[in-house]
Amino acid sequence: MWRRLASQLVLAFFLMVLGHIIISYLPFPSVPEIWVNSKPYFDKQFLFFVLAGFLAQMVDGMLSMGYGVTSATCLISFGVNPVAVSAAIHTSEVFASGISGYSHYKFGNVNKKLFRHLVIPGVLGAILGAVMLVFLGEKAGKWLMPIMALYALFLGFKILYKAFQPSPTNKKVKRVGWLAGAGGFLDSFGGGGWGPIVTSSLIAKGRSPKYTIGSVSLTEFFVTLASALTFFVTVGVSHWNIVLGLLLGGGIAAPFAARLAGKLPRKTMMIAVGIMVMVWCIRMFIKSLS
Repeated sequence: MWRRLASQLVLAFFLMVLGHIIISYLPFPSVPEIWVNSKPYFDKQFLFFVLAGFLAQMVDGMLSMGYGVTSATCLISFGVNPVAVSAAIHTSEVFASGISGYSHYKFGNVNKKLFRHLVIPGVLGAILGAVMLVFLGEKAGKWLMPIMALYALFLGFKILYKAFQPSPTNKKVKRVGWLAGAGGFLDSFGGGGWGPIVTSSLIAKGRSPKYTIGSVSLTEFFVTLASALTFFVTVGVSHWNIVLGLLLGGGIAAPFAARLAGKLPRKTMMIAVGIMVMVWCIRMFIKSLS
């Protein structure tokens, strides 16, 4: 059922984006003129965009977090304007998270019961966060970032500590819906945090890293899509060469990342998750103070 719903949502989002492009470029120029105008965008730098998408999706697919941090770091190091970086990442992440979620499902990394508990609260939280951000303004979300970063930093240390302890039993985590709702809200309103908050909380409570990462990655598609649809209606999209590069690289990396997520040892995955959470926390804390 979720696959049919996901396909319909992606089609709806694609048609909205396509309609936006058509309206923006009416009346259409001739084909030679389109080629002349678009050719400069597909240069050597475009290959760097593909590389950024590949690296970002490898990290996100294996750890269920880090797509924004990794791709933003790569793109900014390539000299891309930060405004263009933000717009391109939000657009491309919809499609990249869809490919990643499907790959995790295909390789058996998804706990269906956990997914059902996460998806609806996560989507509702994402919509609420996006709507509030649109009405209150971007600066209103910045006060949340230090608090969220410190909380996730604590979880990162806790995950690292547990990585070197004996394997725990798979514990039942209470109030998963509230956790997903908070993660979705913070991801939209604060500019990020779904993976670091939800994944790290579940793993820190003793959930299996493999199934947690797979289930959270699949849910992330619906959360990201809900957020992106809300933002798209209000601000539109741009910088298509960057979006296309990220999509190509992410599409190539997604199956490999999902495969590795199911094969890596528990200790290795927990160490990687803990380190990624702490890197994200430090980056977001510094960003919130600047």
